[in-house]
Amino acid sequence: MKLTSRDFAAKARDAVRECSVFYFCGQDEAGATAAANDLIAMLPDPGERVDMSGADLRRDPVILGDEARSSSLFGDKRHIFVRATGDDALDAIGNHLLGHGEACPVIIVATSATDKSSTAKLLEKRKDALVAMFYPPDLRSVTQSVRAMGDAAGVRLDSAVAERIARGANLDVRLAQSEVTKLATYLDTSPQSPKPATMEHLDAIGAATEEDGFASLVNAVLAGQGPKVATEIARMKQIGLNPVGTLLAVERRAAQLARISAALGNRRYQDLEKGEKARLGIFWKEEREIAEQVQRWRGPKLDRLTLRLTELHRELLTNSQSSELLLAQGLTGIARVAGAGRR
Repeated sequence: MKLTSRDFAAKARDAVRECSVFYFCGQDEAGATAAANDLIAMLPDPGERVDMSGADLRRDPVILGDEARSSSLFGDKRHIFVRATGDDALDAIGNHLLGHGEACPVIIVATSATDKSSTAKLLEKRKDALVAMFYPPDLRSVTQSVRAMGDAAGVRLDSAVAERIARGANLDVRLAQSEVTKLATYLDTSPQSPKPATMEHLDAIGAATEEDGFASLVNAVLAGQGPKVATEIARMKQIGLNPVGTLLAVERRAAQLARISAALGNRRYQDLEKGEKARLGIFWKEEREIAEQVQRWRGPKLDRLTLRLTELHRELLTNSQSSELLLAQGLTGIARVAGAGRR
């Protein structure tokens, strides 16, 4: 069975009834991950979640089939969630399909893969498998998705509010879901007791720009708050954000600090006028954090930060299988430097 982002919502329940292997791919990694989580919620009894990586399966192509046909410690239901890159799970999936006996559902989210990949070709003509291809999102479709998220949480969103959430999440439905959840908590809503959400409510919970989903991590890293960095990285991993995309948020802030430093010259941050701040992208919500970071990262230290971020970006691209670990190590190291004090 083959679906796309356009018809997945309408046909997903049919796939749950008919299939046991689910392969999510495409350029919209956020949409693919969100759809995979939605599908898991549709399983009659998802049970225990067993996480595996494409690297694990490439090293041991037999383990997927063994794990899918084994019982949990207490004999409960389970499902396997695989985060893969390209076709690195191809052999393992092929071996799994050749196995005998009842197997638990296997859900694969593959980055850097499309419906033209070898894995997709292996699965798309099978009646017991689903290939779901997710194309890059557009503002209209994400806005519609945000309104649907609101309905499910008891938050009534008009088009303008839903569009602002979509734009603020940079069309990433995982971040958008996080904002809708915050709204539901703030307004104390439920599907049985819905309430409308306004722009003022968005302001109150702090949702505004595409960087908001990363802001707490960026600020923790550049302020040298090591324990908070670990917590934020864990949160990013939990909602399935791409390590490169996460690093880009830190890179954008470092570039902003460089622009501010160049504009300041020999002046103090306090000497910046309101118009200058606006041109430099300094807004009231994070001005305190940015002002502190400008003082902490200047001159040669800022140059070394920029160089290290460039190196880390290259490492993530060339070692995609270990990108989450490399990101955690790299950002923790930067935080350690930041916490060592100003120079």
